[in-house]
Amino acid sequence: MKIKEVVSALEQFAPLPLQADYDNAGLQIGLTEAEVSGALLCLDVNEKIVDEAVAAGCNLVVAHHPLIFRKLRRITDEDYVQRTVAKAIKNDVAIVAMHTNMDSAMGGVNFKIAEKMSLEDLSFIGRTQEVGGVSGGEAVLGNLPEPLSADDFMVMLKRRFDVECVCANQLLRRNIEKVAVCGGAGDFMLDEAIKAGADAFVTGEMHYHQYFGHEQEIQIAVIGHYQSEQFTNELFRDIIQKQCPDVRCLLTKTNTNPIVYI
Repeated sequence: MKIKEVVSALEQFAPLPLQADYDNAGLQIGLTEAEVSGALLCLDVNEKIVDEAVAAGCNLVVAHHPLIFRKLRRITDEDYVQRTVAKAIKNDVAIVAMHTNMDSAMGGVNFKIAEKMSLEDLSFIGRTQEVGGVSGGEAVLGNLPEPLSADDFMVMLKRRFDVECVCANQLLRRNIEKVAVCGGAGDFMLDEAIKAGADAFVTGEMHYHQYFGHEQEIQIAVIGHYQSEQFTNELFRDIIQKQCPDVRCLLTKTNTNPIVYI
């Protein structure tokens, strides 16, 4: 099985045209004709991830966040991006990123987050599009199996996503049933969540001033960028194992979250 076949399987699930115009998803480093010795699946790519891939005998890293996001004018030891690029090339490790295209795709990142919350009757909200027969949307709306109080909803989030704290606005004094989800930096979808009639909006990041003015209108629950998308590697594994069953897939053991809670 060649690297290009794994990349093709991922891009069939989440076509690159689904990505946002600012993004840089797709193959970033490596030779696509090389045979796959194993795929290490992760959220972010840094030097430790490349080291882990090499130690595990994997010559392919599949990440959610692009390592190369902005144009590189040089490759030195100046920062972690340049060092990681150099290390990957030196060790013949290919790197592919499936970012906002995987966020947007039907069954993609937002659906994986919704799955972890046991949401049912899922549908897109916000702007939608279709590429190559694959539907995409900015966020997902679904229903909890049974209504939860705001307190119980927060406890559920902390347990399911293993978060130390949830940033929230004033707790709702009514039950939560309909939930909107947009992983990562999803605060741009707050108004769409309200418009869709969601009781709660779960995302990874929210600007300070967006918490104002929504008391008892919608429950905002911000669980952290890394935490919201941490299960994306499971999504990659499922796609690759279905389309390329002979490829050995490993979920990273490296926690790349740069944020610590003191």
